[in-house]
Amino acid sequence: MTHPLLKETRTIEQKAADYLTKGIGSWTFIIFLILLFSFWITANIIGFFQKWDPFPFILLNLVVGVLAAVQAPIILMSQNREEHKDRLRANYDYAVNKKAEREIREIKQQLNRIERRLFKK
Repeated sequence: MTHPLLKETRTIEQKAADYLTKGIGSWTFIIFLILLFSFWITANIIGFFQKWDPFPFILLNLVVGVLAAVQAPIILMSQNREEHKDRLRANYDYAVNKKAEREIREIKQQLNRIERRLFKK
């Protein structure tokens, strides 16, 4: 009985969702966002460049909103795949446990037969 996850092939979309979710959920990404937002706010407060997004940073809010709107479905797709994998693992484990139980029961019956024969003599 082969583990079902080893046979499963992922589509390009599934691979992309898993890859993006791994990146989005990393400290590297969080630190990058903190640095980007800090630069954005500092550049607009101090006015290094032309103030393209003055306080209250409406454009930054738009960027964060779009980022969240794109991230949410990608993360959900990846979570759905993980849930599917977990379900496959659980079904596989259940099948393995049932087979082991059956084999243990057969071994116990054999031991009982051997014990009866030994003690009859």
